[in-house]
Amino acid sequence: MDLYLPIANLSVNALVIVALGLGVGLLSGMFGVGGGFLTTPLLIFYGIPPTVAAASAASQVTGASVSGVFAHLRRKGVDLQMGGVLVAGGVLGSMVGAWLFKILQAMGQIDVVIGVLYVLLLGSIGGLMFRESIGAIRVSRGAAVAKARKRRHHPLVAALPFRWRFYASGLYISPLAPLLLGFFTGILTMLLGVGGGFILVPAMLYILGMGTQTVVGTSLFQTLFTTAVATMVHATTTKAVDIVLAILLLLGSVIGAQLGARFAARARPEYLRLLLAVIVLTVAARMLLGLAWRPDEIYSVTVA
Repeated sequence: MDLYLPIANLSVNALVIVALGLGVGLLSGMFGVGGGFLTTPLLIFYGIPPTVAAASAASQVTGASVSGVFAHLRRKGVDLQMGGVLVAGGVLGSMVGAWLFKILQAMGQIDVVIGVLYVLLLGSIGGLMFRESIGAIRVSRGAAVAKARKRRHHPLVAALPFRWRFYASGLYISPLAPLLLGFFTGILTMLLGVGGGFILVPAMLYILGMGTQTVVGTSLFQTLFTTAVATMVHATTTKAVDIVLAILLLLGSVIGAQLGARFAARARPEYLRLLLAVIVLTVAARMLLGLAWRPDEIYSVTVA
């Protein structure tokens, strides 16, 4: 079932795109990640231009985040004050990211930059996840348990001025820390089309010192608004959002997330994390191969 994508300017098999969204949604439901950091590379592998893949993935992440935010709001798992500061930083970062996107696009380097950033991010995150999951498996088999780390924000955060009380998170820190964190995530959202949760959640835990009861909900809250802003900025500046592509992805991801959640309830979490780490490292290796591999023929002419 071929379908023409007006912005990407090519025809794709709609069932393949839905299946891709289904796979990403399945990972989201199984592992508790947004899946946006895998959507863009997979679209690129399928042949979608990197600029369109990144911009459309951002809009897909926006839609996928809505239900999660409402679920966490109902159980009071969102620090709205912290989320507001993160969103403010994310909006500013999106504006700077759009400026960088247009500059790199004008230079003809945006595709390379997207690829390099994904290799670095997925390689580092996949490596950390792999190490953590191997440690968890060893503990489950009888190895000594490491001493639990006391929850405390980073010393650099403690040194920042103008402290506020974030009551829902139980923190007394400077708002400059979450503002800068949101700013960095906003830039990544514009350039890569990711929600940023795979960076935001660990940073909120280990840098800001937030408790686990509010981290996921607050991260989704920031992701929802930052990706929405990024989508609007892309639509009005870079003109790279393909709404047909985003709808197909969202359709598959909604179904996949439900199936993944059911499967995750029956599997051991340490083995699920190991599987996700292997998937992330495999995608990073494939991205690196695409950047480094030199084809035998750079140009080819086809005679009809």
